[in-house]
Amino acid sequence: MKLKINGQDRDIEDLDQKTPLLWALRDELGLVGTKYGCGVSQCGACTVLVNNVPVKSCTMPVGGLTDAEITTIEGLAGEGGELNPVQQAWVDLDVAQCGYCQSGQVMAAEGLLRSNPNPTDDEIDQALAANICRCGTYIRIRQAVKQAAGRMVAGE
Repeated sequence: MKLKINGQDRDIEDLDQKTPLLWALRDELGLVGTKYGCGVSQCGACTVLVNNVPVKSCTMPVGGLTDAEITTIEGLAGEGGELNPVQQAWVDLDVAQCGYCQSGQVMAAEGLLRSNPNPTDDEIDQALAANICRCGTYIRIRQAVKQAAGRMVAGE
């Protein structure tokens, strides 16, 4: 089976089609930026984009993804390693404390901004509500999403 991940076709032939995407990413392909949190789609640490929509990869079987565009945290940075606007906002505003949930938070924010480039506070809160941050950096997360939105609208 082939999956298109971060713009590249990746072969995972020997994998059971019921295997969750999270484990294909981490164990088969070495893309460990996507984190395992709860394993039941409740915390959001495993969030990736599938066709630009944030999804929980811990419960999504790989078998139904052969025609999908999958983007992980590793796929956001530019070819030269430059951070994308969401990642840069996270750094600029020192969002992460422990950092464990942050790849999922960044991916959820990226998905929001791809569909809504100028979200309100309520829209940000709603879009990221399914991503839990045990450190409670929600105010900085919202500020980072707003900063990233401004950069994206400005073409930065």
